[in-house]
Amino acid sequence: MGCSGGRVRFNFGKALSKASVFFTMVLIFTYFFYCLAGLCDSAPRTLYSQRGVDRDYDALDDHRRVLDDLRPARNRTDSAEAPRMDAPTGRLLPPRATDSANASARSGGIPVSNTFGTKRFPQAIIIGVKKGGTRALLEFLRIHPDVRAVGSEPHFFDRFYDKGLEWYRNLMPRTLDGQITMEKTPSYFVTKEAPGRVCTMNCQTKLIVVVRDPVTRAVSDYTQTLSKNPGLPSFQSLALKNSSTGLIDTTWSAVRIGLYAKHLENWLQHFPLSHFLFVSGERLVSDPAGEMGRVQDFLGLKRVVSDKHFYFNQTKGFPCLKKPEGSSRPRCLGKSKGRPHPQIPTEVLQRLRDFYRPFNHHFYQISGQDFGWD
Repeated sequence: MGCSGGRVRFNFGKALSKASVFFTMVLIFTYFFYCLAGLCDSAPRTLYSQRGVDRDYDALDDHRRVLDDLRPARNRTDSAEAPRMDAPTGRLLPPRATDSANASARSGGIPVSNTFGTKRFPQAIIIGVKKGGTRALLEFLRIHPDVRAVGSEPHFFDRFYDKGLEWYRNLMPRTLDGQITMEKTPSYFVTKEAPGRVCTMNCQTKLIVVVRDPVTRAVSDYTQTLSKNPGLPSFQSLALKNSSTGLIDTTWSAVRIGLYAKHLENWLQHFPLSHFLFVSGERLVSDPAGEMGRVQDFLGLKRVVSDKHFYFNQTKGFPCLKKPEGSSRPRCLGKSKGRPHPQIPTEVLQRLRDFYRPFNHHFYQISGQDFGWD
């Protein structure tokens, strides 16, 4: 009887052990399939682990954004078109996921603001003129924290218009609310089709034209071309149709660009004068802070760029930006800026001045500014 009772207790204990193993296996397999279905991501995490994940992916996103800014614009990846990483799960979201979905995924379902910004059409464009000081103006403007600009000249409205507006928009840098997107392509000012095309994009676009004494500008234009093509004919042989008559050859682009009034009249068929700001290339050299104050006012920006940002470089003959914080040297424009001009016969320059005089006066009347070139 005692032996029989011991056997029953033994069998009961053995059965209980098997039942425990069975239920444990059921729980393991249930959890396994639950995770396969992707549902175990909803399991609670510790606050520390969640913050760690978010912080890692924030750092990754910041690193990717820096690299994105350093790449050429046409090679950048638009995050609106590319797959995105879901920070808590490690899974890729499908292409064209919305910013709100992406932000929600990264915050564990809690909506957060997207700090990546948006690619927008430029609200302001530096449309001219070549060799007037447009590169200096753009570099000075880029000091401002509320200005984001394309580094290279897009040439969309004169050369690549057939690529479409979406292609153009994708060249733009990302901007946050309150920031201005800009680009500069000086050849727009002298391109007949450019005003209508810009207006098709946005007739409210602000337009900046950097102008300079057309005679000095023509010589600078010639100097740049000569540096690339040392076999170029002399300035006077290109500027004059005939040396004996002294007639100016307006088919030569270096001369034609300086007919500012003619080009402006083309733009005024599509934009009111109030949409233009005419920047003096001479004052941009002699008083960069003062001229930049006008530009910032025109763009509706706080006056951040001031005297403290500039110093005059005697070697180059124009202002440079003082050493930025954390940099080992000041920022000056490249070697292609500030080249010495070749000697041009005085009588040739005087003929050009006489030629431009009525055009300059007409430009003063239209723009409402006397630039003092005569």
